[in-house]
Amino acid sequence: MESRSTLGRVHRLAFEVDWPPGDVACYLLEGPEPVLVDAATPDNDAAFRDRLAGHGYEPGDIEHLVVTHPHVDHIGQVPTVLEDGDPTVYAPASVRERLARDPDDVETRVRRNCTEAGFPEEQCETAVEMAVESLERNAELLDPGAVDRWIDPGDTTDVGGLEVGAVHVPGHQADHLSYSAEIDGDRVLFSGDMAMEPLRPVLLHDGLDDGHREAFDAFYTALDRLAALEVARVYPGHGPVHTDLAGSVERDRRSLDDRLRQVRELVADGYSTAPGVAMTLAGERDIKYLIPETMSALSHLERTGEVSAEPTDGVRHYSV
Repeated sequence: MESRSTLGRVHRLAFEVDWPPGDVACYLLEGPEPVLVDAATPDNDAAFRDRLAGHGYEPGDIEHLVVTHPHVDHIGQVPTVLEDGDPTVYAPASVRERLARDPDDVETRVRRNCTEAGFPEEQCETAVEMAVESLERNAELLDPGAVDRWIDPGDTTDVGGLEVGAVHVPGHQADHLSYSAEIDGDRVLFSGDMAMEPLRPVLLHDGLDDGHREAFDAFYTALDRLAALEVARVYPGHGPVHTDLAGSVERDRRSLDDRLRQVRELVADGYSTAPGVAMTLAGERDIKYLIPETMSALSHLERTGEVSAEPTDGVRHYSV
C-alpha cells in the first residue's frame, strides 16, 4: 500500500439514502493512524469498501473510529471495521447507558406516551416496534463492549495524534456529540447530523421515550453551543461540506421557532390532539418522523404556558 500522508487530509465518503438530502457521509482522515468519523449504513458494505479503496484504504486499515451518535446510518459499518481490523473505538459516554436499556421498559414507556397522545392503536404499535427494533439493532451495530473510549461532553481526546474536542448537541439525538479539531491549520467541525445544508435535521432526540418532553429545549441548547464555536469548515453527516456554521445555526433556530409557531396556530385552529397536529403538518409526507417532533413541540408549548392540556378519556387535549 502507498505511504500515508501526514494526518489531516480529509475525504468525504458519501452514500445514497432514501431521505433528504439524499446522502449520508462519513469522513476518512489520512495519516499514520487513519481515522474514520462515523460509519455509514449497514446495507452499504460493498460501497463502503469501494469508497475506502478509492483512497487506497481497506476497512482493516482504520485505526481510530469515532462515532457522533448511535443512529443506524452512522454506525452501520462499525461491525465491518471491527471484523477486518482492530481500531480504537470512541463514542459518546451516555450511549453506553442508552443501549443498555431494557427493551421491555422502552416498550412500556413508548406505548404509554403514544396512547396518552391519542394515536390510534396501529400507529402506537408501529411506534413501539420502531423503538424496540432501533434499540436492539443499534446495540448490535455499536456493541458497547467494543467501545474503547467513552467521551463525555467537553472532553478533549487524543485520536491518533489529533486533539478532538467534544460538543454535546442533543435534539436530533440525545447523546449526539460534534467534534472540533485543528486540521491543516484550520479549526473544523465534524458535526454529524447538526449544522447540515440545506435543511434542519428532524427533531428525534429519544423518539417517543420520556425524553421527548425536553427535546426542543435540548435542541435550542445545542444551537447555542454551536453558535459559540469558530470553525473554518463543517463536515456534516448529510449534505455538502460547507463554511457557514453560523448561517446553519440561525436557519435551524428559525426553523424550530417556525415549527413551534405552526403547532401553536394549529392548536388555536382547533387541532387539539398530537395526531391531528402531526397529520396536518405532514400533509402528503410520511408522518412517522413528525410524530416525536410534534409531541415534543406540544410539550414545550405546554411547559412555557403557550398552550394548556387536559386529559379526556386518557388522551391529552390541547387548547390555547
